[in-house]
Amino acid sequence: MIRNIASALLLFISVTLSFKHAWDTLHYKNNPESVKAMENLGISETFIPYLASVAIVVGVLLLIPKTFFLGNMLNAMLIAMIMGLAVRAGNYRMVLIEIPFLIMPLVMIWLKYPFKFK
Repeated sequence: MIRNIASALLLFISVTLSFKHAWDTLHYKNNPESVKAMENLGISETFIPYLASVAIVVGVLLLIPKTFFLGNMLNAMLIAMIMGLAVRAGNYRMVLIEIPFLIMPLVMIWLKYPFKFK
């Protein structure tokens, strides 16, 4: 029971963050800090819509029981990519901030999908 509650809570947080990051990525020009962060990571303006679309796909995949694992793996790979870009840019603070967000999809895989449909 506690496992399902924790899994459902993490699922809600992860889906919400995915859609929020997609929205923020698509509207990056409204936030000068986002522009600066993306420039520091070496993310070009042509790559930004692809990042947003991957974030949307992750959010949708997490909601579907059969694609829950794939969504978490894609989310973990996206976070690892951002961490790698941050290391290359010398932004170790960002790497440290991203560690809990990298652990979250891995814990969600371990907890499994919270809702059973039979």
